[in-house]
Amino acid sequence: MSKENNSASQPSRNSFKGLQLQIEDFREKRDELNKKTKEFINGLQEIDTEIDNLLRVSKENYKKKRDYWNSKVKILKEKKNEYKSILDSCMEERKALQKEFRKDKNPKNNFSSIKQIERKIENLERVIETEKLDIAEENSIIDKIGELAEVKQDYMSEQINSEVFKIDRKIQIVKINLNKIYEQLTKWSNKSQNYHSKLQEVYDRVNELKEKKKKTEEELIDNKKAADAYHEQFLKVMNQRKTVSKKKTPYNRNKKPERYQKSYGYNKEKNDELQKLKETKLATALEKQKAGKRLNLYEARLILESRN
Repeated sequence: MSKENNSASQPSRNSFKGLQLQIEDFREKRDELNKKTKEFINGLQEIDTEIDNLLRVSKENYKKKRDYWNSKVKILKEKKNEYKSILDSCMEERKALQKEFRKDKNPKNNFSSIKQIERKIENLERVIETEKLDIAEENSIIDKIGELAEVKQDYMSEQINSEVFKIDRKIQIVKINLNKIYEQLTKWSNKSQNYHSKLQEVYDRVNELKEKKKKTEEELIDNKKAADAYHEQFLKVMNQRKTVSKKKTPYNRNKKPERYQKSYGYNKEKNDELQKLKETKLATALEKQKAGKRLNLYEARLILESRN
């Protein structure tokens, strides 16, 4: 009996009251989804703004500085290669000169003799220190050491003026310059790498935002489809209610239901705002398509809808 009472108390879905309840339900669900649509659009605009700011700041603060140090490193590497080429050339020249000296039978031109003289002097000095000699023997050894030292000095004087000595000095200078270049390269490369790392952090953040934007756009499309579906149901039931209302009361062209007047035009103010945002997004999508850039799902849908 209670079930029958409840059934009787509930208005029929096709009655004027039942249709009115459906209208209120569809309007509420549609408006709630429209509110979410606006939130999604605002969220997308915020993401775009953050991406633009990140790219602008990274370009000014990181990319320019990284490129500046990269250019200096490039120039310094060219200088390094130039010095390495000079060093290789000097080493080849020194090797050729040494080969010529080994062929020379004149001991005075064989500069390895300096080492031999130094060893002889060391041996004689060791004899004086370790052996028990009389004064005559010791003086004789000292005289011999003096003679060897003079010969060594003569050889060294010749070596200073020789081609081998000159090339050795050149090699030494080139190596000093190369070491300085390597030190500078390390410093400048570290600076460049530091700015590159910061730049990479920005790019990683931008990629995260782009992924977030893609998901938001997909949610926006699904939300918009749901809102459109509720709006279609809303209009359908509105028409049904209008038909029922005509059957109940004579048609008066100059008078419309107050509730219908308030809801007329699918909340015109909100609809106009959404339409304006849609047109802006469509213009952006068309520009991207013209430039050959990749379109996201929402942009592609906008273009397809505009052609229908």
